Amino acid sequence: MSQENQAGNPGFLLTSVETVAGLAQSRSLWPVTMGLACCAIEMMATAGPRFDLARFGWEVFRASPRHADVMIVSGRVSHKMAPIVRNVYDSMPEPKWVISMGACASTGGMFNNYAVVQGADHIVPVDIYLPGCPPRPEMLINAMLELTKQISKRPLLGHRKEIARAVEAAALAATPTHAQKGLLA
Repeated sequence: MSQENQAGNPGFLLTSVETVAGLAQSRSLWPVTMGLACCAIEMMATAGPRFDLARFGWEVFRASPRHADVMIVSGRVSHKMAPIVRNVYDSMPEPKWVISMGACASTGGMFNNYAVVQGADHIVPVDIYLPGCPPRPEMLINAMLELTKQISKRPLLGHRKEIARAVEAAALAATPTHAQKGLLA
């Protein structure tokens, strides 16, 4: 007896529309170029031939936020650059995700002063935090694969906007950066 007869009718594939849409969306992400400091060099190296992001479907780094759906905030964010980062995020179409790359983008890093925002989550809602100073390209690939897993498992018609609004409201209700005393207080 052949394999086809044993399996019954192999011509049918049973899955949900959410699963197919999640797989399609998670495997074709286009990051926007948002290199702000030294972590940007590692982000550029990730797109080079040694690490080859093309095998994951992430090879197209877009210079226009209108064509991107992932923002990789790589490096420290100054208060002068914060409105520009937010403007780029607001220009991206929904659904959109953010990876905070490096210690400076995630927490302000070693720059605990008035000029640097103490975390990109004060400006935009962050989905993945990538530690390190600077993080290696392998770590960025791992963060991107984790984001791919999150995207493929999320509901198609989920309440992402409500969640993003709640996260942004919590960030706005947090202690403002100018009032933070840090470790020196």
